[in-house]
Amino acid sequence: MASMDAVIVGGGHNGLVAAAYLAKAGLRVLVLERRSIVGGACVTEEIHPGFRASTLAYTCGLLRPEIKADLDLSLFGLEEHAYDPSLFQPFPDGRFLLYRNEEDWNRKEMAKFSKKDAAAWPRYSRFWDGFAELVEPTLLAPPVSLADLVSFVRTPEAEDFLRRIIFTSIADMLDEFFESDEVKASLATSAVAGTMAGPRTPGTAFVLGHHTLGNIGGVNGVWGWSRGGMGGISEAIARAARHYGAQIRTNADVARILTRDGRTVGVLLADGTQVDARAVLSNADPKRTFLRLLRSEDLPVEFVRAISRIRFESSSFKLNLALRELPDFRAVPGKTAQPHHKTIIDLAPSMDYLERAYDDAKRGHPSREPFLELVIESANDPTVAPPGMHSLTVSAKFAPFDLASGSWDTEARVFADRIVELLEQYAPNIRRAVVAMHWRSPLTMEQEYGLTRGDVFHGAILPYQMFSFRPVPGWSSYRTPVRGLYLCGAGAHPGGGVMGAAGHNAAMAVLEDWSELRSA
Repeated sequence: MASMDAVIVGGGHNGLVAAAYLAKAGLRVLVLERRSIVGGACVTEEIHPGFRASTLAYTCGLLRPEIKADLDLSLFGLEEHAYDPSLFQPFPDGRFLLYRNEEDWNRKEMAKFSKKDAAAWPRYSRFWDGFAELVEPTLLAPPVSLADLVSFVRTPEAEDFLRRIIFTSIADMLDEFFESDEVKASLATSAVAGTMAGPRTPGTAFVLGHHTLGNIGGVNGVWGWSRGGMGGISEAIARAARHYGAQIRTNADVARILTRDGRTVGVLLADGTQVDARAVLSNADPKRTFLRLLRSEDLPVEFVRAISRIRFESSSFKLNLALRELPDFRAVPGKTAQPHHKTIIDLAPSMDYLERAYDDAKRGHPSREPFLELVIESANDPTVAPPGMHSLTVSAKFAPFDLASGSWDTEARVFADRIVELLEQYAPNIRRAVVAMHWRSPLTMEQEYGLTRGDVFHGAILPYQMFSFRPVPGWSSYRTPVRGLYLCGAGAHPGGGVMGAAGHNAAMAVLEDWSELRSA
């Protein structure tokens, strides 16, 4: 029977971050990962012989720079690059927007659709700078309460700012700044990425704000790519954790978190192995942690009821394509690598288009005309495909977990074909370029990756489930009703995305409690 200071259930990137910090502090740490590779939803996997893709998470930028520095991740192979251009959005009529990380360039692009919108761009950018100033200081600390957040408000202008980011939809927000539907659609997509909500859903302005908190190489608000795919991030953190002394075991399925007299005493694996530990950190989502890995009698009834009410909902379907050539877009023709091939590509021509895609999903149907966000990973990183070939990954929205008819076992192929048909409208060569198709439905995300209802964020990141409301009110400090058990995944503050903050914060909570845990 093994004995450790801390056991971490799940080797997702947050669990690995927690392991690295705890091991660096001198604790004996063991990470137990059910799958054969670490990374959770932040992985790179082979989709066809010689082709690899980031099968779930597909862009980087949110990983906190403080974590990269604390753990010396560049020394362990972390290599991130900002996309520049930052976004390519073609439209059915052949026009397009190509954004860069440069204000003057973006104003000229917007002017193609509206001179008024071009003039509004600096004011809009400053608005989101204000969001970062408010929220960024809260990321690597226990969550503030909404009352504390409101206490930062000192003027009517600040009060109005808080109202807008917490309560308004991204559609309402964009209407305040812009008139062109194309410009608004291009800026709205991040507000519904990973979230089962349409652009007119209240709270989606906050979701967009969450996605503006990226930082790569000291540049704020950017998205980028990682060498080796998103799995390169997880592998770098795992190497750092091992360097500091953590042990990592794969193919190790935790069946139960063990308790005695109201405190955790370790874990039981599916193969019958028991590992004793003074602290257990769960990188699994809150529902899997509290409703499956613990006995109901270990938890207060009201706590169990609150956990069961957390909104978990899939929104995305991942389609990964092995290609023999690059997409030849009607808007910018050519099959040799050009700047637009090397960035995030969004296919969503209007706000109404986005809303209709959501309308289908909320009624239990995969979107008839889905919003597609794609990256051609091999256009930047040739290591993920054979020479002259390409790896492309698509995140299609919206894909509900519960279908009104049929099942994902039968509907996945139908939806994958629909995605390719839509891609063909923008890049007519795409179907003949396909060497192989590989997909991950919401059901697959639950069954293979352990994501309850296929929710990659471990619960919606709309405002009513953020800050001190995450995972549930009264239990937002990473600690749980079971002494010695901590939540370290995206179901804790500050939420989803490859950020690492929840893992860092949970590790800090363990270290703060360590003298008490060690003496118990």
